[in-house]
Amino acid sequence: MNERKDEVRAMRNVALGSVLALALTFPAAAQQLRLPAPSPGAKVSQEVGVTDISIEYSSPAVKGRKVWGELVPMDQMWRSGANAATKVIFSKDVTFGGKPVPAGTYALVTLPSAKGWTVALSKELGLWTGKQYDAKDDVVRVSATTAAVPHRERLAYIFSDTTDDGTRLDLEWEKLRISVPVKVDTRAQALASIQGATGGTWRVHANAARYLSETQKDHDAALKQADTAVALNPNWYTQWTRAEILARKGQYAEARKSAQAAWDLGQKEQNFFFKDQVSKALADWKVK
Repeated sequence: MNERKDEVRAMRNVALGSVLALALTFPAAAQQLRLPAPSPGAKVSQEVGVTDISIEYSSPAVKGRKVWGELVPMDQMWRSGANAATKVIFSKDVTFGGKPVPAGTYALVTLPSAKGWTVALSKELGLWTGKQYDAKDDVVRVSATTAAVPHRERLAYIFSDTTDDGTRLDLEWEKLRISVPVKVDTRAQALASIQGATGGTWRVHANAARYLSETQKDHDAALKQADTAVALNPNWYTQWTRAEILARKGQYAEARKSAQAAWDLGQKEQNFFFKDQVSKALADWKVK
């Protein structure tokens, strides 16, 4: 009988221990609670030519407050967002507001003023998380343009008017836009990439040939790349690339030979996506 009581008591202790263990997990679960941040983190990026530009920031809301001159004091350096410093990352060298900036990561700091806005890029990334702003850490300081915009509740960074050679970095919040132009030397960067691709695959040389011919109008350099692509792999695409470049140089007889080679090879391929263009070229180049 005593043994039976001991067994019942042991089972009760095990059950009680399980309940206590389950109860102890509740505080841990509560630590996983996630609520909306007052100023949520954000990131926006833009490819400009062969340069990647991105902005990392926290996005505060207006919430009915007076922003300019109160929430954001005038004539004082501002983190251009909330929480930690706003960061801008350039994968290659750029010109920011007309001034050269090496590739790298910088804190973006603004100086609001009734006389005009100033934007600085600081090499000190720990601003507002233990480090105070110091102008000696600035890489550049540039003037920004401002414009009135429709109400934007949350601060946002936007890339506008993007081309192969530049973009415009906009900060919009409340009813104000602050803008700085960013320029890149895409041509020099692309040519350097082409030079570094010597010994690459046929596709690398074919793409380089198209860029040089279509964008840079350097048909002689393009033809060298196309000849290399054909030598590495005389498929319909490399032959057609070569044909187009020869036609741009006015060498239609030679261009037609390459176009015919592209046509013959393309008939054996399921993905002959320039078929119509090749067919038209063969007809047009007969009389040139």
